[in-house]
Amino acid sequence: MNRHRQRTLPRISCSHCSLAELCLPAGLNQAEIEQLNRIIRRRRPVPRGDFVFQVGDPSQSLYAVHSGCIKTCVPSADGHEQILGFHLPGELVGLDALESENHVCGAVALETVHVCELPLAQLEGMCHRLPGLPHRLLRLIGREVTARHAMLLLLGKRSAEERLATFLLSLASRFRQRGFSEKEFGLSMPRDDIVSVQRRRVRIHDMDRLQTLTTLAATI
Repeated sequence: MNRHRQRTLPRISCSHCSLAELCLPAGLNQAEIEQLNRIIRRRRPVPRGDFVFQVGDPSQSLYAVHSGCIKTCVPSADGHEQILGFHLPGELVGLDALESENHVCGAVALETVHVCELPLAQLEGMCHRLPGLPHRLLRLIGREVTARHAMLLLLGKRSAEERLATFLLSLASRFRQRGFSEKEFGLSMPRDDIVSVQRRRVRIHDMDRLQTLTTLAATI
């Protein structure tokens, strides 16, 4: 897979983005959002299978998913990959860049993806000027930590049925937050046959059954 060339498109306004309440601008006032707009760059679409960044790349930016789905992963000792998470519109990737000078995981587009790029150097300087920005960034980091914990819990489930039920409920909740159906949605990642699938559409026939499976698993 070839690395995507980092070209940019004209800047877009967070004020008019339907994902603003899920993303970094949430909780900022209009003046703060306008300042944030000045540093955001919109990259050209990342084709399916291409990397937004790879393990070892210099950590220069955070990336907000504007459309599409991104998988973050690390290579394992046996030559396979360990999935860290799946990121939907309104979510940030590249938070590993806050700890070191190089990315410790890779981010792969599972479909054509649009991202908004936030250069770390400029973002850090802006955190000193905008009192609401550090608080919001900490909230998003906390959300990422929670998602990682959920992934660890998912991997620890006893059966494939329980793992898939937990995963689908997580997706359903996130799609609902974005104003989409929680019972029928596109699925970009590999899936099992516990639910009806037509090409890349998933339909959950029994939401109560899925919730029961995850509740039982949590008590075992």
